[in-house]
Amino acid sequence: MERFWENSIFKYLRCEPEDHRFLLTEPPLNPPENRENTAEIMFETFNCAGLYIAVQAVLALAASWTSGKVKEQSLTGTVIDSGDGVTHVIPVAEGYVIGSAIKNIPIAGRDITYFIQSILRDRNEPDTSLKTAETIKENLCYVCPNIVNEFKRYDKEPNDRFKEFIVNQGLGRSVKVDVGYEQFLAPEIFFNPEIASSDYLTPLPTVVDSVVQSSPIDVRKGLYKNIVLSGGSTMFKDFGRRLQRDIKSLVDTRIKRSEVRSGGAKSSGLEVQVISHKRQRNAVWYGGSLLAQTAEFKNYCYTKRDYDEYGPGIVRQFSLFNVAN
Repeated sequence: MERFWENSIFKYLRCEPEDHRFLLTEPPLNPPENRENTAEIMFETFNCAGLYIAVQAVLALAASWTSGKVKEQSLTGTVIDSGDGVTHVIPVAEGYVIGSAIKNIPIAGRDITYFIQSILRDRNEPDTSLKTAETIKENLCYVCPNIVNEFKRYDKEPNDRFKEFIVNQGLGRSVKVDVGYEQFLAPEIFFNPEIASSDYLTPLPTVVDSVVQSSPIDVRKGLYKNIVLSGGSTMFKDFGRRLQRDIKSLVDTRIKRSEVRSGGAKSSGLEVQVISHKRQRNAVWYGGSLLAQTAEFKNYCYTKRDYDEYGPGIVRQFSLFNVAN
């Protein structure tokens, strides 16, 4: 990583680290020792002017402010960060990550790619490479509202639903790969994991609901109201709509049970909103770029003087950005 910074940032961008303050990101539950090691490299090796290390989930919340659904810029919400290897569900209250409630599920983009590849192999398609499966995933897959009804639509409208995907194999050669049910079955493993594996059976909406319920009661309303998507594996068409519907169903069912137990007293209900936006594929990077260009950013960074006076332990805690209204 040290060589990467030196070659890619300072040489490619042709900037002197002594003249700039840096915003770095870290995953949830990153050990504080890693922060200290990072501070040592940035301050001692590169002699940078200032350093701020932000949790990725907080930056993803900031990126969601670009969505038309967001009425107020808040750093309270539930972030669903799904990349290639793992999916994290992270509750954030006023910019602070609630570490005890974080959950992760072993389903992400790579699993969807493998699932598509296995279907292509079962049909003996002429090309079953991972690259072809990944291309099909990114270009043709979508989330359906009801898997049974979607099967019926494919049976009734085979000419419209089933497609041919042309794979360029190089040297002027190409083959046709038939694409069918995997268009909606592959992303469905987020909502019905048993389709792909018997090792993990908890749907994503259930995990999100349990994360919110594991958080302090006074922030749950905000966590349900601001569920933010982040990462490439959340980019499937209608992913946010299906997730919002399923979480809302779980919440409404629990409220109805509570009403019955309380003798029929009616509740005002609970708002559930899933935020999707154009920047969610690179939400962490975009959120970081938004916060780093604010006028307050310099005031929240630790400087080289702070590091020399107090040591690397200062980076264990960072002040929060002010949220602009």
